[in-house]
Amino acid sequence: MKRTCFLLVIIVSMITGGAFSATDMSKPRVSLFSTSTDWQALTGLQLNQYHGTFITNTKLVAKGLELYYLDSFPCYGLGYGVRVWVGPDGSHDGTLNIVCLYPPKQLNFAYRNSKQNADQGISTGMLVCNVDVNGRDIEINLSKCDKSKNWSEYK
Repeated sequence: MKRTCFLLVIIVSMITGGAFSATDMSKPRVSLFSTSTDWQALTGLQLNQYHGTFITNTKLVAKGLELYYLDSFPCYGLGYGVRVWVGPDGSHDGTLNIVCLYPPKQLNFAYRNSKQNADQGISTGMLVCNVDVNGRDIEINLSKCDKSKNWSEYK
């Protein structure tokens, strides 16, 4: 893993090196860093995988609720486990699998109401959910989630 990251840094440096030499260095440069930081190496804390289950709130879920986990410290989502559809009867399609340095107290999700097999569409906004953790299991009671502003209201 470290070798792969090192090689990636070298390749990116070689590709972008010529572009930086041609720019005006008197202007401030913006640096963008990947969100895939190796938090375990950075903090010395051990990463652990957590599995989430949802308790349905029929008022919020209505015909179905499509949720996408939004990465935030101390956790990040595993690619195969960040989208979940929750039905009004408690059924679900997908799983929530995240990796954390320590058990989270709150999780954020992009959400939208949709039927189970609907095409991916624009989400409504963010749900901020307080969670209960038991070992490596996270319980997300949708009645304890707060809706944030719609995306168009974020500035």
